[in-house]
Amino acid sequence: MLTAKQHCDTNSGICGSGEEEHTEKRAFKKLELYVFTDPLCPACWGIEPTLKKINMEYGDLITLRYFIVPTSTSAWIHEQNNRSLSDLWDVTSKKTGMCCDGDVWRENPFSNTELPALAVKAAEMQGRQSGIRYLRRLRELLFLNKKNITEEDVLVDCAKEAGLDEREFHNDFHSDTISRALRCDMSTTEEMGVQEVPSMIFFNDCIEDAGVKVSGLHSYSTYVEVLTDLLGFQPEANTPCTLVEFLKKYRFVATKEIAEVFDLTTKEAVSEMKKLQLQQKVECVPVKHGEFWRYTNGTED
Repeated sequence: MLTAKQHCDTNSGICGSGEEEHTEKRAFKKLELYVFTDPLCPACWGIEPTLKKINMEYGDLITLRYFIVPTSTSAWIHEQNNRSLSDLWDVTSKKTGMCCDGDVWRENPFSNTELPALAVKAAEMQGRQSGIRYLRRLRELLFLNKKNITEEDVLVDCAKEAGLDEREFHNDFHSDTISRALRCDMSTTEEMGVQEVPSMIFFNDCIEDAGVKVSGLHSYSTYVEVLTDLLGFQPEANTPCTLVEFLKKYRFVATKEIAEVFDLTTKEAVSEMKKLQLQQKVECVPVKHGEFWRYTNGTED
C-alpha cells in the first residue's frame, strides 16, 4: 500500500515506485484512479479540465473513484479571514483558468465545511455518476453563482438540478449511512498518506505494486507519463470527439475546459465557440473570470 514516504518528490508532488521501468506490454486490466477532492476547494475545481481530458482520451483504460476530503479545506478556511479567502480564490482563478468568484466570502460567507461533503455522499447513494453530476453542479453554484452551499435548501435544489430523486436525496442526507460513508473516505485518505487536495493515486492491476500519487496541479503530460509507466506501454488516446459532441455530453463547460481537451489556446477556444453561438448551438454565460458555454441545441439529442 502506498504511503506518503514511498519515493516522494517534494518538489513535483509525485510519489510512487518510479525507480522501476516497465518494458513489457502485459495482459491489461483497467487501472484505478483515486481522486481526492473537496467541494469547497478552488484548486480541485481547477483540475476539472484535466480530469475531463483524461476521461475523454483514456476513459476506457481507467476507472475513476472520488474520495471526499472536507478536512483539508476546513483548516485554511478557519485560518484565513474572508478578505484573504476572497483574494485567494481570485488568484486561483487566474492560475487555473476556472472561475472562482471570491466575492462569495464578502457577500455570502460560511464556515461549515462538512455539509457539502455529506451532500455529495448522499448523491452517491443514487449511483456513482449521480454523485459526479451533483458535485459538478454544487461547484457551479459555489464558484460561479456565489451560493451558500451549506444551506440545506440549496443542497436539495442542487439535487433536483443534477437530475436526482429529491426525496431520496433528502432522506439519505439525514441518515447515518452518509456520515459513515464520509468517515470511510477520510479514513482511506489517511491510509493512503494523502496530505492535500487535489491529489490523485493511480493503481495498476498488480496488487503488489504501490500506487503512484500525484498531488497538486500539474500539466496534462505529467498524468500521461504516470499512466504510461503503470501500463508499461504508451497508451493510444481515443479518437477525438467533435466539439459539438463534447458539448452535448457535458452541456455546460468553461472556455478553459474546451481549450484543455482540444489543445487550443483560450483565444482559439473562444473563437470556435462564437462560431457555434452564431449557429445558435450554444449560449455564452459570462462569469467574473472568463466565460462558460451552455449547449442549447437540444433538437439533435
